Amino acid sequence: MTLIHKQDLSDGFGKVYLPYALQRKYPNENREFGWQYIFPSLKHSVDTHSGNIYQHHILASGLQKAVKRAVERTDITKRVGCHTFRHNYDIHLLENGVNIRVFQKLMGHSNVKTTEIYTHVMEKNIDAVLSPPDVLIRLKK
Repeated sequence: MTLIHKQDLSDGFGKVYLPYALQRKYPNENREFGWQYIFPSLKHSVDTHSGNIYQHHILASGLQKAVKRAVERTDITKRVGCHTFRHNYDIHLLENGVNIRVFQKLMGHSNVKTTEIYTHVMEKNIDAVLSPPDVLIRLKK
C-alpha cells in the first residue's frame, strides 16, 4: 500500500468505482489497494448516481504531458513518448522468450504481420535462448 493510498483512506477517500454487482457482493473491496489505479487522478470525483466520492485514473493526456516534461529535463534528444514504453516492453517480452502467438494476443494485434515487425528489432542472439531443460539446470545451480 502506498503512502498516498493510506492518506486517502485516513481522509475518508481511497475508494474506486466497482461495477454494481461487485460492490454489492464485496462492499469494502473498493478500498483495497489491489483495485487502486496505478496512475490515480489528483482530484476526487463524485458519482452522480450514489453521491459517493471516488478516486479515478488520470487522463491519458496527463500522463503524456508528464512523460514529455520528464524527457525535456534530460539530455535525451530522440523522440520519446508513452508509446516508447510500450515498444520497449514488447521487445523485452520477445527477448525473454514469450511465444509470438501469446505476444500477439497480449498486445492486441489482430494480424501476426504486425507482431512480426517486433522480431526484426530484437537484439537477442537466437543461440542464447534457453530450452526448458536448460532453464531447469540453471535454476538448480
